[in-house]
Amino acid sequence: MTTARIVILFALAAVAEIGGAWLVWQAVRENRGWWLGLLGILALGAYGFIAALQPEANFGRVLAAYGGVFIAGSLAWGIVVDGFRPTVWDYVGSAVALVGAAIIMLAPALAGTDQPAGA
Repeated sequence: MTTARIVILFALAAVAEIGGAWLVWQAVRENRGWWLGLLGILALGAYGFIAALQPEANFGRVLAAYGGVFIAGSLAWGIVVDGFRPTVWDYVGSAVALVGAAIIMLAPALAGTDQPAGA
């Protein structure tokens, strides 16, 4: 259940952060209304709370791993919402980032240790 919880929380955090940033972008760059910017600010705030619900206690580890999720999620958002057409390198970079995120979040538990390097 913990791995499922981690994945679900990262997905929700990605929707909140990427969606919030997209709404602010629409308000500022596309002049689509200040109210979209306000909704974006609320979504960005929600992202912070969602990230804090991760079972991992180390802020740095959670945010570092989320970076990989953010990369892949941003490209996916662009494809679905904006019609972005990624290159093969976008896909490769996304895959590398997601593998890195999985290593950061899951390897310590799989290895049975959560000790810092060199400890």
